[in-house]
Amino acid sequence: MFNPLQVFFSLPQWQRRLAWLGLIVVVGVALGLWQPYTPARQPAPATVFTSIEGTLTDLKALTGKPVIVTFWATDCHSCVEEIPDLIDLYQDYHAQGLEMIAVAMFHDIPSHVVEMTQLKQIPYTVALDVDAKHANAFGRIFATPTTFLIGPDNTIVKQIIGKIKPDLVRQWLDNVKIRVH
Repeated sequence: MFNPLQVFFSLPQWQRRLAWLGLIVVVGVALGLWQPYTPARQPAPATVFTSIEGTLTDLKALTGKPVIVTFWATDCHSCVEEIPDLIDLYQDYHAQGLEMIAVAMFHDIPSHVVEMTQLKQIPYTVALDVDAKHANAFGRIFATPTTFLIGPDNTIVKQIIGKIKPDLVRQWLDNVKIRVH
């Protein structure tokens, strides 16, 4: 009977390493290309965020403004790495109308979220999602970071899984005719 593991372990070490490397590349490419389908111009969910300060932000009330909603976690290395880029975007465009909401995932400990917000001096709204209501409203978000660009007409223009590329976010803002410059 054919046993692939027996064949694999009978290979010389350099061939096993090469096979592992090939497998890692294939899986990495597959994960990198996988993006959940976001229909063009899908309406943003009707949801109200509660910030860590207790302020309510109704997403529908932000109609007329571009909005970035990003799902993150304090234990997510990529999420923490992209905070400076999000801060830069916010500082560059907020005066022209851009709003930004960072939604901490349901598994994140609220005190850690508050601590990280203070440590990184995050100037935009940081909300908690203790019951996963927001993650579910946006399509059962489980991977962080996951970011949504919402146009002034309150429709989702783009969903990004993984770290944002600030230059591309700026291009997307321009492509949807959002005048934030």
